[in-house]
Amino acid sequence: MKIIDISQEVLSCNVYPGDSAPEGIRVISMENGECYNLSEFSMCAHNGTHIDAPFHFINDGKTVDKISPESFVGDSYVVHHQGDFTGEDAEKTLEKAHLAGAGERILIAGDVTVTKDAAKVFAEAKIKLIGNEGQTVGPKDAPMEVHLILLGAEVVLLEGIVLKDVPEGKYFLSALPLNIAGFDGAPCRAYLIEK
Repeated sequence: MKIIDISQEVLSCNVYPGDSAPEGIRVISMENGECYNLSEFSMCAHNGTHIDAPFHFINDGKTVDKISPESFVGDSYVVHHQGDFTGEDAEKTLEKAHLAGAGERILIAGDVTVTKDAAKVFAEAKIKLIGNEGQTVGPKDAPMEVHLILLGAEVVLLEGIVLKDVPEGKYFLSALPLNIAGFDGAPCRAYLIEK
């Protein structure tokens, strides 16, 4: 069994333009004569490797704490792509993923923009999760439409993963977010298990 960490380190992670960056401080330090070390950090819920809950774009959508953990854990399929990920790309990916027995969670490696046509294919297929390496799944200048299609179908988004060294194929995914009541997103430690 091989475990592949696909998460960004939190304090040095990528940040979506306009979001606040993570900050960490040591509030108690053994170097200062204290008997232990204690740290604090603050961050936007959508920094680095994180999930988007439906509430991120849908006011009455599910929040992080209301999403079943099953969405974030299970067989997944990694596919590599560059540029626009079209409806045809989504259909081909789902076909390969189903043949591999991993059609519920799709992870897309590369500098990719999921198009609205691809989002519709994934939504209609009722997958549980789609992941990508960017800090947003849709176009950076207009992400709302793709988010509404996917989150409206309760497809959870896993954004900011690191897949550059992960070959295409089937893996077991664990990407449980922090259980934060009422939140629209949350950081997570995502990893793949190669059996």
